[in-house]
Amino acid sequence: MSDATRILTAIDQGDPKAAEELLPLVYQELRQLASRKLSRETPGQTLQTTALVHEAWLRLVGPRPDGKWNGPAHFYAAAAEAMRRILIENARRKKAQKRAGNLQRVDFDKVELAVNEPPDEVLALDEALKKLAEKDVKKAELVKLRFFAGLTTDQAAEMLGVSVATAERHWAYARAWLYKELRGEE
Repeated sequence: MSDATRILTAIDQGDPKAAEELLPLVYQELRQLASRKLSRETPGQTLQTTALVHEAWLRLVGPRPDGKWNGPAHFYAAAAEAMRRILIENARRKKAQKRAGNLQRVDFDKVELAVNEPPDEVLALDEALKKLAEKDVKKAELVKLRFFAGLTTDQAAEMLGVSVATAERHWAYARAWLYKELRGEE
């Protein structure tokens, strides 16, 4: 049993000190996940890699953690999902702010996420992903890992426990399916 697996099991069993042991083991990988996503953002954005990692970390092992993990791959997939949710929430917040007229929110205690896609498009993608998950969970998970976490096909394949060739086929199918869904085609 790897150290990460042992610590994840301890966290699941309610050991409060286990999260302190896990952070140094996974922090760099979480930073790389966040960095890959943010590297595709437009220059001058306010979000930093560290802020995205910390927000995702709080959701994963904070006072009310998101769930239990069946090993490191499951944990990283959960981290990618947490980052996706953070981006979706930010898109909704930006969309709501658009409707507030010329009011501008200034909050120095919270770092606002930056997405180069317009909030409407991120929300539409989220709805389409939910529909795809109803049809095929693995393909939807692949899209989340590739699009929201910024993983390569090889990395996503490893996390999902499938071959690279299978991941590439799933990626091609999911992209085509999402394209049709977002365009409203049947």
